[in-house]
Amino acid sequence: MYVADSRSTPHTAPRPAGRRTAGGRRAAVPGTVVALGTVSLITDVSSEMVTAVLPLYLVTQLGLSPLGFGLLDGIQNGVAALVRLLGGRLADHPSGGHKAVAAAGYALSALCKPLLLVVHGLPLTGAVLAADRTGKGLRTAPRDAMISLATEPAARGRAFGVHRAMDTAGALLGPLLAFALLRLAADGYDAVFVTSGCVAVLGVVVLLLFVPGRSPRDTTAGDGPRPSPEPLRALLRRGPVRRLTTCAVLLGLTTVSDSFLYLAVQRRLELHEAWFPLLPLGTAAAFLLLAVPFGVLADRFGRRRLFLCGHLALLAAYGLLLAPTGGTAALVPAVLALHGAFYAATDGVLAAATADAVPAEVRGSGLAVVQTGQALARFLCSVAFGAAWTAWGDRTALTAAAAGLCVCAAAGTVLLRPSPTDAPPELTR
Repeated sequence: MYVADSRSTPHTAPRPAGRRTAGGRRAAVPGTVVALGTVSLITDVSSEMVTAVLPLYLVTQLGLSPLGFGLLDGIQNGVAALVRLLGGRLADHPSGGHKAVAAAGYALSALCKPLLLVVHGLPLTGAVLAADRTGKGLRTAPRDAMISLATEPAARGRAFGVHRAMDTAGALLGPLLAFALLRLAADGYDAVFVTSGCVAVLGVVVLLLFVPGRSPRDTTAGDGPRPSPEPLRALLRRGPVRRLTTCAVLLGLTTVSDSFLYLAVQRRLELHEAWFPLLPLGTAAAFLLLAVPFGVLADRFGRRRLFLCGHLALLAAYGLLLAPTGGTAALVPAVLALHGAFYAATDGVLAAATADAVPAEVRGSGLAVVQTGQALARFLCSVAFGAAWTAWGDRTALTAAAAGLCVCAAAGTVLLRPSPTDAPPELTR
């Protein structure tokens, strides 16, 4: 069985091997986490290369309207969110496996990158992008399950922080590589798509060669058949899972999408359009620097508490954009630093908190349920925020989002309060 509840049950199997260094000291992060972080770093270089040029390519090269691109973006994000449930269930199924499902997801995304060279028009392009997001949806929950199952409960925040930092490093390198290829190559877009595909294949190779093929549960449960995972409804009947999902949904409904936040920054300071593509790099840099320290803090301070505090950082970013201080260049790094801090305190931290609440045999499904609820809520927030911006202006829309976030954060404080029927305090912090 897995080590998910090793601190709360006396009959737990021995802790996974490979946790101690040659000198006997306990390793900070398991090798499996570092290997998965390397896979994510490589894959994010590939994905962000395409993401950085895709809007311009679709609009200027294929003649897609902004409305068409918005529809395309909404569809692919919705597909990725829903497929997470499938990925989690397949990984937990007796005939599946976390590594096998994750590898299938990474391979599908790798295949889609060069296909962008040969498809034209909205239907085919949309199909390829939907397939790419399907791959992302398939791999997310199994990957996070492998991270949590390879790490002792007390160090899960650190492990997810290390993984997210490596993942974000790829997100920083991808756009820079795409920018260089567009400047140096004669057929810039073709070079970006081909290089992206090659890099994605490298990520799959690293996964197959360096990530263990058998989970801790497989190696300690014997040779008997693995039990089928419980239905999703049964998962949601578990108090800690239900409350985490509800809290993630509520806060997701008031989390303005990155694109809208960057547009608000650009309008607030009247930045030139040439600087706009650099705004996401500011968020990513702050995320990269803070992911590991915040992961360690989550292990000590409490994962649920830090998850809520991360949304206070987002609320502070909203406040800076709404404050009547006049245009100042110092506002940009402050907002982007708070935005990056929000992600560092919530992304991997929520996965670690979910792992504490979900039994090992349904770890992938539990992670998928919480992550899907959050992703769909953020999608609804984007639609509602866009409509409010169109009807009443960006300032009124952001004010409404800030007010909603205050209410939802207060509700989350109540929802995430430990219950006497939950797991021991060290797993519900």
